[in-house]
Amino acid sequence: MSSSSQFIDRLKETAQSITTIRRPWRDFLDLTALNVPASLSDATTRVTQNLAHYRFNYATLLLLIIFISLLYHPISLIAFLVTLLAWFFFYFSREDDPLTIFGVCIDDRIVGIALFAVTVGVLVWTGVWVNVVVSVLVGGFLVILHSGLRTTDDLVMDDLESPYGPMLDDMYDVSPDGAYSSI
Repeated sequence: MSSSSQFIDRLKETAQSITTIRRPWRDFLDLTALNVPASLSDATTRVTQNLAHYRFNYATLLLLIIFISLLYHPISLIAFLVTLLAWFFFYFSREDDPLTIFGVCIDDRIVGIALFAVTVGVLVWTGVWVNVVVSVLVGGFLVILHSGLRTTDDLVMDDLESPYGPMLDDMYDVSPDGAYSSI
């Protein structure tokens, strides 16, 4: 199998895995689901649950804000897109197989640190690091604001993506066939 067909297969697999974590935008932007939390505890619970449930939507929103901030800097925008492609190709599209360069296996942490350093270097080199920092701060503020104001009553979450998943495992005694057994 050629490397280009392997790359295309990985792109398809990654796109399919992304579509499984994607949530509908109409649910994400539902204005009737927004209200002020009753307490700080309620707000932190909402933030953790919404961040887990809408992580793809929040990441897309943050990347869109960064993209908009770079529109007037075309060289930086191209460098940013190339850096995103490098992240995708070297970090996100690989499954469990380690990155091998010239026969040397490289740990994922090293790859992540190297890509982070390259990303910071590209932003400093193109001179837009202030734009990106301000964009990330604005995007982070909007993400926290939305996740704190959006109620979690209508969310249908799997126990695996819930921040309380490990605690819920111990609460239910489930029989091997999947049905609940009496306590």
